[in-house]
Amino acid sequence: MSDTSIRILTYNIHKGFSATNLRYILHEIKKSIHLIDADVVFLQEVHGEHTLARNGFKDDPIIRQFEFLADQVWHHHAYGKNVIYKSGHHGNAILSKYPFFDWENINVSMLDFASRSLLHGTLQIPGVDQKLHMICVHLGLFALERERQLSTLVKRIQSHVPAHEPLIIAGDFNDWRGRAEYHLHHDLGVKEVFKNMHGTYACTFPAWLPMLAMDRIYFRGLNVINCTHLQGQPWRRLSDHTPLLAEFKLEGKR
Repeated sequence: MSDTSIRILTYNIHKGFSATNLRYILHEIKKSIHLIDADVVFLQEVHGEHTLARNGFKDDPIIRQFEFLADQVWHHHAYGKNVIYKSGHHGNAILSKYPFFDWENINVSMLDFASRSLLHGTLQIPGVDQKLHMICVHLGLFALERERQLSTLVKRIQSHVPAHEPLIIAGDFNDWRGRAEYHLHHDLGVKEVFKNMHGTYACTFPAWLPMLAMDRIYFRGLNVINCTHLQGQPWRRLSDHTPLLAEFKLEGKR
């Protein structure tokens, strides 16, 4: 039996704009995440359709942002709408070097003006018996909203993810007070990779001086090899969030 490692990146790309919204930097984001070369990338606030070029942003790619970012590195991807407006929509995406068994976008919106969803995909990793479950999240700004969304996430996992199959939940939790821990650790038995290895969450927001632990990577049924908070240049001048990177080991076929 051999073990397989998998590298996970999660990143809120702020729809391809700099933190100040003054520069469109999607091309720089693409270059930076390609250099990281993770096996699976969780993206939040990624445009699925938009008309920014009409508003003077000439560098905007004419294809969907997640396809532009995936390019020739991640041949498999899933996208789920969160917010729909006149000029298009944005949401969560998972880019993967490995094929999907399936994927589903689950609406967890409470407020008409703040749509949210969970993007749940299962991957086939060569040499690994079990499906690998990936859930990309971007939770709401209000505490009550997040509580209900976390309850939905717990129910989704309890009903759709067998206890013996490995699971990764990653994204922007907007949980600067650390209250998600009760639902995710106590109800599901998942651990957060940075807290597990270093005793505390990684602070990822705002990018120029990270003070709040908004972004997380939770896991179950895998072994952690290492984790890294990507801060400093070039990340501090790109999105308003900084990315997280973690590497896990999966058991191979018996």
